Amino acid sequence: MQYLIQVSFIQSYAGHFPDTSSAWTGRRFITGHIYRDRQPFTLAFTPTDNLRYGIVLDAGSSHTALYIYKWPGDKQNGTGVVTQHSECHVSGGGISSYAGQQGAAGQSLEACLDQAMKDIPKERHQFTPVYLGATAGMRLLDMSSPELSAQILQEVGLKIQSYPFSFQGASVLSGHSEGAYGWITVNYLLENFIKYGFVGRWLSPGRPTVGALDFGGASTQITFATEEVENERDVTKLRLYDQEYSLYTHSFLCYGQDQVLKRLLAHIVKSQGYSGSVTHPCYPAGHNRTLELNSVFDSPCTAEYKPSSPDSQASLTIHGSGHYEQCLSNVSQIFSFEHCPYSQCSFNGVFQPNVTGSFMAFSAFYYIHAFLQRTTSITASTPSQLEEASKAVCRMTFKEMLLLAPEQSSRLQDYCAISVFVNILMLRGYGFDEMSFPRISFQKKAGDTSVGWALGYMLRLSSLLPAETEGLRKALTPAAWGTLIFLFILLLAAVLVLILLQARGGKKKKRGGESPI
Repeated sequence: MQYLIQVSFIQSYAGHFPDTSSAWTGRRFITGHIYRDRQPFTLAFTPTDNLRYGIVLDAGSSHTALYIYKWPGDKQNGTGVVTQHSECHVSGGGISSYAGQQGAAGQSLEACLDQAMKDIPKERHQFTPVYLGATAGMRLLDMSSPELSAQILQEVGLKIQSYPFSFQGASVLSGHSEGAYGWITVNYLLENFIKYGFVGRWLSPGRPTVGALDFGGASTQITFATEEVENERDVTKLRLYDQEYSLYTHSFLCYGQDQVLKRLLAHIVKSQGYSGSVTHPCYPAGHNRTLELNSVFDSPCTAEYKPSSPDSQASLTIHGSGHYEQCLSNVSQIFSFEHCPYSQCSFNGVFQPNVTGSFMAFSAFYYIHAFLQRTTSITASTPSQLEEASKAVCRMTFKEMLLLAPEQSSRLQDYCAISVFVNILMLRGYGFDEMSFPRISFQKKAGDTSVGWALGYMLRLSSLLPAETEGLRKALTPAAWGTLIFLFILLLAAVLVLILLQARGGKKKKRGGESPI
């Protein structure tokens, strides 16, 4: 009697081999057949999906994004299996842009919340936690008008509560928290905290963590593990999976790309005597633009450049000159490298240890780097290449850029200034050099998951990232693996030699037992 087992289709959750001692949650065996003497009968391996879901609304300064995450229901003690299910980008500006418009911030979220209703199974709606985290745009509004900030948070909270999800609150993240959550996301997705070993156990891989570089609309963050401490305000302590982490993290408010462009223009307007017409060295040569002068000074980030008696009705005409050296000079002036009360600083008197190890740069860093590569054909993987690419973009006319990236027509005039800013920030500010800059990986996603602070935020608030983990095993070091492999090869060679000796011995016995004719 012969048996033949055939499985028609197998889907393995997250690409991991199953632990035979646990449930098969998250892994789906669609059909299975056993053939006995060529007569088939079917076995069904179709356990019901027991997925859990969580929603994070990333309320940034320029726009809001809704992310849905999922994980197997038996893994809520934190076992590295949370993945992104879907995402939705809210049309219009960030929630802070609706200040003074009653109910508008909440209404802006409706389309994406409606989409979430479709993306998550109905029976899971009431069990799905929803978190809204607002970042630098709301931090700026909170500085200038705390009443409006509180009103917007209340409005969006009421809107989310009108849906059948489990609303867990809306809050404004501090810059330190935003940086730390981004770092958690990066290292979680890279499996630097925990990974599933081929032996069917969760392992601590024992490899170095990766630093995180975030560049949003109103702020930029740098976060990495270090033991160098001179300013306790920039240190965050974390305990994850039985490991202690000491992080340096600093957020520079008003140094996100939108606020940088606004500050640069305010500086140029002031340096040219608040004239109704200015020359912008970072704009493409021959490119002109007209806007309301008041829009340049409507942010706390441009308060230092604001005229004493601004004309609210005045307009401003900007003429581009496309001059790299002058652009570099003007952008440099929104940094301060002179005063440092510590052994070393990044800029603006802020302590920063030396950057060490690898980094992942995401958000606007990714898009700017990708634009430079696309339009200049320069890889921009070294400091000199980054500078070369910036120069090339600054020398282009608007028409030349439009031919290369027509879908970005509304932002093309800004790429020279922003690429120069990133150059100064990365090299002179953060201190990356010819050795460390190539260790920066510019990424938009890791697998199917968007890189940003949102995943780290949900993991921490939903207890999916524990401080302690039972049953966690340390991964073997490379030296230990080498020793094991050597011993295995040695054992294999000994077995082969033994088999050969036995085979020869058998032949001799056979020949010795034969009688001559």
